[in-house]
Amino acid sequence: MKKVAVVLSGCGVFDGAEIHEAVLTLLALDRRDAEITIVAADIPQMHVVNHLAGEPSADSRNVLVESARIARGDIRNLASVNAAEFDAAVFPGGFGVAKNLCDFAVKGSDCDVNPQVEHFIHDMLDARKALGFICIAPALMARVAGRKGLHPRLTIGTDPETAAAVGAMGGTHVNAEVNEVVVDEGLRIVSTPAYMLGQRISEVADGIDNLVQKLLELA
Repeated sequence: MKKVAVVLSGCGVFDGAEIHEAVLTLLALDRRDAEITIVAADIPQMHVVNHLAGEPSADSRNVLVESARIARGDIRNLASVNAAEFDAAVFPGGFGVAKNLCDFAVKGSDCDVNPQVEHFIHDMLDARKALGFICIAPALMARVAGRKGLHPRLTIGTDPETAAAVGAMGGTHVNAEVNEVVVDEGLRIVSTPAYMLGQRISEVADGIDNLVQKLLELA
């Protein structure tokens, strides 16, 4: 049984983890009998978005607390886990990745990564553990890997501007359709576009299922 960390960034596409992507990831892992640990950083969100109005609100929320909604309360603080516990880790997308785990949404290729998140990814890379990145999350991987002098093959789909930012941070971007995955065999990294391209939840489900299958093969 493979042990997999699922790293969430809040709860809600515009300010946290994309809920469809998070749940589809958990489902695909569970169907393959993976032992799942859901984790999130105990940090404040960049901001809170009213998802009905599509506008920021004056509220303040915590990434770990909000992620616990998706985890049904069964979640661990990212600061309390380490790479030795897992065979693989996967990062669902959503703007929380680009706002809370790093600030790619604000700074683009000049972004900074939350130190806890960067440390965890570093440890996974150093331990040769498999890593999966969904939707916008490959931008996070490009930033962390680029600072280590690595150049992973990644995809965020086909958007030229985001692809160029991935390249500027050190990644090697590969165009892919919503149901496809891009695999870096050497670094054991898998990525898929999900809602960067997907128009239907069924399309996104196919890509995430393919990612999970490959992730567990690499783990």
